[in-house]
Amino acid sequence: MKIVDFFASPDREHWLAQLRKCDWSAGAFLCGLIDGDKFHTLTGARSKLLLLTDRDRLVSFCTLCEKDEIDDTELTPWVGFVYTYPEYRGRRCFGLLLDEAKRLASEAGYETLYISTDHIGLYEKYGFEYICTLKNRSADDCRVYRGSTR
Repeated sequence: MKIVDFFASPDREHWLAQLRKCDWSAGAFLCGLIDGDKFHTLTGARSKLLLLTDRDRLVSFCTLCEKDEIDDTELTPWVGFVYTYPEYRGRRCFGLLLDEAKRLASEAGYETLYISTDHIGLYEKYGFEYICTLKNRSADDCRVYRGSTR
């Protein structure tokens, strides 16, 4: 398996077609941001879309962003849009992406990463701890988790 930075990849059209196969509504929203050239406007100029690939197949993806779905916060950077395709679930594929996100964040000088989610018990497996509940852009409650880049 290999990690690909979507925006640095020469095969963006192929990977975008793979992203479109995601059955999660947030995946469709992500594709819309890419199609509309709004990804970096919404998430920050240095934000990345990390893809875990198995040859030409997309296994899992996540973002490493300056901003996420929580407005009015100085918390940064955020891991978001976390998704693993059903046939690869249960293999801790996201852990490989998270290790890369931690490495990139650490190289950029960050000691902490944040995740907003409504899941309980998922990110704790990766060393994240719940710190608070905040409202997202849709005014829904989101659990905010904090994890170390080390």
